[in-house]
Amino acid sequence: MPSSAPGKVIIPPHEHILTVQEALEPLYQKLEQEVETRLVEAAVDAGWSPYDALNAIDQLKKHDGQ
Repeated sequence: MPSSAPGKVIIPPHEHILTVQEALEPLYQKLEQEVETRLVEAAVDAGWSPYDALNAIDQLKKHDGQ
């Protein structure tokens, strides 16, 4: 039987409480927010208004969802 580090408990896969999606969703949402913030900043730096930048991002999201 393989030994684990002292004091560490390894939980078998069938006893995991979270699904992979539940575990990754907060990270994905954080990254998505960071990307959107950077896109708006870049657009504003290029002379766009924040309103126009957000509208463009929304249009891109709609286009990607098709």
